[in-house]
Amino acid sequence: MRALVYHGPGRISWDTVTDPAIEDPTDAVVRVDATTVCGTDLRILRGDLPEVKPGTVLGHEAVGEVLEVGREVRSLTPGDQVIVSPVSACGRCVFCRDGLFGQCHGGGGRMLGNLVNGTHAEVVRVPFADYSTRRRPGALELGDAVLLSEVLPTAYEVGVRNGHVGPGDTVVVVGAGPVGLAAALVARLYSPLRVIVTDLSAARLEAALRVGADAAELPGKTIADLSEGPGADVVIEASGAPEGFVLSTRAVRTGGHIANIGSHGTPVTLHLEALWRKNVTISTGQVDTSSTPWLMELVRYGCLDVSQLVTHSFGLSRMEDAYEVFGHGTSTGALKVVLHRE
Repeated sequence: MRALVYHGPGRISWDTVTDPAIEDPTDAVVRVDATTVCGTDLRILRGDLPEVKPGTVLGHEAVGEVLEVGREVRSLTPGDQVIVSPVSACGRCVFCRDGLFGQCHGGGGRMLGNLVNGTHAEVVRVPFADYSTRRRPGALELGDAVLLSEVLPTAYEVGVRNGHVGPGDTVVVVGAGPVGLAAALVARLYSPLRVIVTDLSAARLEAALRVGADAAELPGKTIADLSEGPGADVVIEASGAPEGFVLSTRAVRTGGHIANIGSHGTPVTLHLEALWRKNVTISTGQVDTSSTPWLMELVRYGCLDVSQLVTHSFGLSRMEDAYEVFGHGTSTGALKVVLHRE
């Protein structure tokens, strides 16, 4: 089969590799019908995640058809249409039993495209398939379905839910990338007073207004007013930049919440001298995807319109082009790029 192989920092290629096969009895082999590129994939390409070894097939989000299952897989049969989770969950450890699949201590965790070959391929082996896939309803479009693999659950679980967004809240989203925009979109389900998005890219600020933000601006007057006034009830940090986190601590009100979604690859200063008396709650974490079934129903029945998050579409063989376009999203206007089986 063909797959995108990581050859070390800055080097990837669309290569012919060995077809995946069942290795453990809890595995499934899935044909990839759609996948997408994530910011984590770009971090791997930059060399920020040294645990990813050269020769690894990248990617951790996918939608596809089950081709084969191991003898201990109970919930899937060949022919099933599934959404592949970026998190492999054993389903048995104490964390998995609590729905904290991202913290799996039973051999799972962030495996695809990291510790094992991932989804930027024509076919992928999915470990712990019973707990690491969700059935895709036939009426759910591939482009919408692939957003349920990671983007929407991350925005909801790590941003909106951890931030305790509620009716009448002022919500600030720092960073208008795909996850930040998804967080602004999902926050609307909880009837906030207003949702304000800030970013350095004019194109992404325009996208924020299209998905329903009340205001979208460069870090400027509104954020300064919040810093000097009552502040935001919830700040969702989705930029992954140190200055984004600092901005979040300035914009939040006394007693408010900062929900950190952004994946920080460099040290970030925590200004406790300015925060210690404010009773601020700061939450961090990674996605568990336990919310995927609920979010799937919202998308399926039109309660959550995610179509504007997908800006570019490619065939699988143009994977390198997709990385280039997504990696320069601030200039290309790319939010989510979706790659389809040809």
